[in-house]
Amino acid sequence: MPDNIHPQPTLNIELPEDVAEGIYSNLAIISHSNAEFVVDFIRMMPNVPKARVKSRIILTPQHAKRLLFALKDNIQKYEMQFGKIEEPEHPQLPPMNFNTPPAQA
Repeated sequence: MPDNIHPQPTLNIELPEDVAEGIYSNLAIISHSNAEFVVDFIRMMPNVPKARVKSRIILTPQHAKRLLFALKDNIQKYEMQFGKIEEPEHPQLPPMNFNTPPAQA
């Protein structure tokens, strides 16, 4: 069956200049509920005790899974072109201190 019977609609995507510059992030924290995934992109700087969320993306579970597959596909393509992305054996995780008061009974 020819593809022109059910043509795919075209999507015109606008990329404003301020968004096109991008935001650098070296940490992402992902949380979820039954209805959504929240990805906070954070920039941590050396010798600075406070990190700041630079961008927050909220996704439906279906879109989160599509993002997972798209990232996996792109990482495979990247590694085929540029070589394996090396990860440290014991990655150093940042402390998870959300500045909340200690729990009291």
